[in-house]
Amino acid sequence: MAKKQPVKKQTPSITDEQLAELRDIMPQAFTEGKIDFDKLRASLGDFAEERPERYSFTWAGKRDAIRILQTPSRATLTPARKESVEFNKTQNIFIEGDNLEVLKLLYKPYFGQVKMIYIDPPYNTGNDFVYPDNFADPLDTYLKLTGQKDSQGNLLTSNAETSGRYHSAWLSMMYPRLYLASQLLTEDGVIFVSVDNIELNNLSMAMNEIFGEENFIECLGFVKK
Repeated sequence: MAKKQPVKKQTPSITDEQLAELRDIMPQAFTEGKIDFDKLRASLGDFAEERPERYSFTWAGKRDAIRILQTPSRATLTPARKESVEFNKTQNIFIEGDNLEVLKLLYKPYFGQVKMIYIDPPYNTGNDFVYPDNFADPLDTYLKLTGQKDSQGNLLTSNAETSGRYHSAWLSMMYPRLYLASQLLTEDGVIFVSVDNIELNNLSMAMNEIFGEENFIECLGFVKK
């Protein structure tokens, strides 16, 4: 009888995998197992102490959005057999849950295997509900906001236009989800995003950074009659 293997309780760290790939390419850029940014810059031929200003896309909260992306998930997908139709025979699957946590769970088994993704995110009209992702424990935040845990306060708030972080909050929500979606796509895969003019420009810049602006195909507009 085959020996049972323990199942890991959290998803793999995207950062660890990327660092491992970098270590294979540039072992000279690491000191005592950690990346040495001075050595990395030297390996890339960048010896200048003062570099000229360059174009970059950023917003208040981008650093935390990246931390959220890098935080492994402790969630688990549980089959809902009683709510399913021919569970053991079906070729389709419907997953209900926080989309960021689900994307993290799909990252490893479906990396580079998805041909098409369609998303319809909040348009940020001021009435859309945007809950605060927590990079320290994103699953706990989701459980509280969905009523699965005692919230100890109302964390669910709308992203009002009067907020100084109106666009930033939306971008911080979108960025990690778009990045994980990009990791699931095949080399010739495509992603479609429905959005209106409120965040169209910000969405375009975020997607250019993640997917590469050379991969942009078209922006389609529809006029209501």
